[in-house]
Amino acid sequence: MKIKKFEFNMFPVNCYVLSDESGEAVVIDPGCFYPEEKQRLKDYLYDNNLTLKHVLCTHLHLDHIFGNPFLLQEYGLSPEGGQQDEFWLDQAYSMARSFGFLYDEKQPALGRYICDGDIITFGDTKLKAIHVPGHSQGSFVFYCAEAACVFAGDVLFYGSIGRADLKGGNFDELKEGICNHLFTLPEETRVYPGHGPSTSIGYEKKNNPFFR
Repeated sequence: MKIKKFEFNMFPVNCYVLSDESGEAVVIDPGCFYPEEKQRLKDYLYDNNLTLKHVLCTHLHLDHIFGNPFLLQEYGLSPEGGQQDEFWLDQAYSMARSFGFLYDEKQPALGRYICDGDIITFGDTKLKAIHVPGHSQGSFVFYCAEAACVFAGDVLFYGSIGRADLKGGNFDELKEGICNHLFTLPEETRVYPGHGPSTSIGYEKKNNPFFR
């Protein structure tokens, strides 16, 4: 599996394009806000002759969904995410205002609700959706056992964990979910978070200050 990381800048956020030899691909957390960011994503898919099959959202906070309308328009794909977070789609405008900028694009409805244990396929690749609430009630991570990696959204970061002070957040639930669902993965598993650099399960088990 090939992993391409984009770093988009309205809120510094990581977007990932996963693809394999079949030429099929998925986008995880399309946080592209500016026109040139959307074009970068489109150009990458075109230049690599990739067929986009899924638009996956680890959760539905504003910074992770900016590009959903664009991808629906360009590729006819509705975003997929947790039903527990669906209310955030209607609050995109007010959330942007609270951060001091205008955002008036209408967010598309979820085309599919992701549930714990779902297997999402593209080409010859399988991703397992694991529900890890606490940052938001609809937070999911996507685990690829064959590639030994997990796309963690805002659940687990290098040396940190997600904030739990927004609506639906729960600090204790977040820590418990990380221990029960992420720290049980093989230690060599690479963690690709929604913000910042990648890390590994083994490193975070040993060094993350929230678990000492």
